[in-house]
Amino acid sequence: MSAVPANLRRESAPPPPTTPYRAVQNARSGPRGQVDHVLLGVTMLLVAFGIVMVYSASAVFAEHLHHNGQFFLVRQTAYAVIGFAAMGAFARMDHTKLRALTYPMLGVTVLLLCLVVVGFGHAGGGAARWIRIGPVNLQPAEIAKLSLIVWLSHSLAKKNEKIKTFSVGFLPHLLVAGVLMLLCLKQPDFGSAVVLLLLTFTLLFVAGARTGYILGTFIAALPVAVYLVMGTAYRRRRWDAFLDPQQYRGTIAYQLWQSTISFGAGGLAGVGLGDSRQKLFFLPEAHTDFISAILGEELGFLGIAGLVLAYGVLVWRGVRIALRAGDDHGTYLAFGVTTLLTLQALINLGVAMGVLPTKGLTLPFISYGGSSLVMDLAAVGILLSVSRSVRS
Repeated sequence: MSAVPANLRRESAPPPPTTPYRAVQNARSGPRGQVDHVLLGVTMLLVAFGIVMVYSASAVFAEHLHHNGQFFLVRQTAYAVIGFAAMGAFARMDHTKLRALTYPMLGVTVLLLCLVVVGFGHAGGGAARWIRIGPVNLQPAEIAKLSLIVWLSHSLAKKNEKIKTFSVGFLPHLLVAGVLMLLCLKQPDFGSAVVLLLLTFTLLFVAGARTGYILGTFIAALPVAVYLVMGTAYRRRRWDAFLDPQQYRGTIAYQLWQSTISFGAGGLAGVGLGDSRQKLFFLPEAHTDFISAILGEELGFLGIAGLVLAYGVLVWRGVRIALRAGDDHGTYLAFGVTTLLTLQALINLGVAMGVLPTKGLTLPFISYGGSSLVMDLAAVGILLSVSRSVRS
């Protein structure tokens, strides 16, 4: 009986052993396809609409402050160009390659946040949250949100088999998020710290961490949050303004009161694009965190409903990508980015309408701001990258 050829023996040999996590990765991975065109389209529409609204809300203010009515329009357009370049770069990249950038991104983020805290930050609105680089103000807290998502996605996927343990699957993630939160609170930036905590809880829940650990930590954090709010004078004043804006409408609740007037003036269909009265120095810096109030005044309830619908489409596509991602790492990235954009939109709209206490968070793709716009578009680029690996 003749011997079996060596090449056939090699082909019939069993494959090398693999870890359970790697087996899941291999089973779920598939060929790279096209990006999610619906997500790309709605993002481009939101950015274009945001540029229009920034110009509408800021033209008079810019003329008064800079003697150039197009000042904020030009800068926001430039930020959009940079943001789309970042989005395109991330969208073309295989999202698994982000794992090699995880720790460098986290390290740079911590360094930038430390520079702000130790005195290199540029102050504005009572807080030092920016690092000035020439004509550009960089806000490290915006980078921290995306860096945390990238790190959590990498770590949770790597620790997939031990995610239900406290010492490996839960505590390390909470500690890293806690460091970033603490650095944000030292600026101070309470809103960004809250977003970081909620992002961490969401991704831990999605990854399968024990619900008892998450709920226990949330309950333990409540007294700390109450202390941070009531134990700080300016936060306590914001809380008082939130509880009774009419009583403080001429002082600490002035911006909130003017915002609600703006929404009320818009009615069903609005007063017309560009015809807002509140932006004529009644609502301070209307092109930033309270831009939705000008949108509501000029385009009315229908305009706000259309904006919410656009965000709804974005959330739908993001969740769809997460559920169909080709690997666990992609799933966590997609859920993280979708959660980030959803939280910021809900909080910003809630603050402008008086449903939530005032927080310094921008409206994604709409508010004026370079750091937030560029990082939001970079985040969408990561989401588009994950969409290329979705299972049909």
